[in-house]
Amino acid sequence: MEPSPVEAGVEAGAGARTEAGTGGGRRGRRRLGTVVVFAVLVLLFVLPWWTLFSGGTDWPLPVVVVGTVVFAAALIAFPVLMGRGHGARRLDGAARVADTTLGVVWVLFAWSVLSLLLRLVLFLLGVGDPDRSRIVAVAVAVVAAVLLAWGYGEAMRVPRVARLDITLPRLGPGLDGTRVVVLADTHYGPIDRAGWSARVGEAVNQLDADVVVHAGDIADGTVEQRRTQASPLGTMRSRLAKVYVTGNHEYFGEAQGWLDHMAELGWEPLHNRHVVVERGGDRLVLAGVDDVTAASSGLAGHWANLDGALAGADLELPVLLVAHQPKYVGQAANAGIDLQVSGHTHGGQIWPFNFLVRIDQPVVHGLSRHGERTQLYTSRGTGFWGPPFRVFAPSEITLITLRSGRSDQSERSGRSGQSDGSGGPG
Repeated sequence: MEPSPVEAGVEAGAGARTEAGTGGGRRGRRRLGTVVVFAVLVLLFVLPWWTLFSGGTDWPLPVVVVGTVVFAAALIAFPVLMGRGHGARRLDGAARVADTTLGVVWVLFAWSVLSLLLRLVLFLLGVGDPDRSRIVAVAVAVVAAVLLAWGYGEAMRVPRVARLDITLPRLGPGLDGTRVVVLADTHYGPIDRAGWSARVGEAVNQLDADVVVHAGDIADGTVEQRRTQASPLGTMRSRLAKVYVTGNHEYFGEAQGWLDHMAELGWEPLHNRHVVVERGGDRLVLAGVDDVTAASSGLAGHWANLDGALAGADLELPVLLVAHQPKYVGQAANAGIDLQVSGHTHGGQIWPFNFLVRIDQPVVHGLSRHGERTQLYTSRGTGFWGPPFRVFAPSEITLITLRSGRSDQSERSGRSGQSDGSGGPG
């Protein structure tokens, strides 16, 4: 039965009010978000300025004026450059300046906060201003300069190899000693790192891998923009398989384009699918899922679909799952996955950002256990995103040697002694 005109009018009015209310709520949340971002941005710049040039330092006026102008200009330019560098226009020059500014101001902010303790100690020791504030300002400037110089070198170097053994109780003896090399978060981007990428390829090939994994976030940008930097991925060798999954940053560019390009480079894109590798009569399922942000990308068929990834797999076999974000481990544990390999966190990249990462992710770095069967290895990442710095969070190429829980202990020990090294992540 159709509604009467009155009922229809009432429903239409209610619907209009609901839509208006929803729209108003969204606008309110956007305004609140803008205010919060602006407040955080101001705090990031103002506290270092206060520490270095105000707060009782009593520097000569020209020093204060120059410092104030520099910080004010950086504060005004930063959001503009970020928008032009990482927005629709993707201007690499703007992105380089904005990213570097972000790294510098974050380090200055973190150590300005810590300098409050030094300020307190000096106060208790009877050191008055302006000496106290000048000591603090110089200390913050020196520490920040040293950390930024060192952090830049750490970001640009070929990553060290982190070696560890992981025992999988269901892994057959034929696959004992399988060498899995893990890359993650290469983030080819505004800084041209084609040479770095080639050296990473050489380092991977020296590890004599059975399986090579790229756990996502290949690049910031399109395939056309980053083709040269990504091309060394095609030179990497493995005996059994090279597999790749998307990270969240692929969905800022062109995720399907990267899946297709990795296939062209000889990799197996695990787009919610799996492959099976075999050695010595034993088999291992290598499965992969899209990033957890894929569902909101609007791309058809892109979402983290573990059921689809395991469809047709023999679930009596051990499963190594590649999922970009560690927080997918809950689904992995519920499905009885043996080992999940992830990236995404960068280990925090610039200390103390690791504490903020921990709010969003169950693990920041290393090997952890979840549930009765599932283990998770979280890589610090091979490259870096944005600021070209790594402070107390070194990059890594990970070499995981899989050990069978069913193999003979003495045989396994003998093989371990012949390997090129193992142990905790370095």
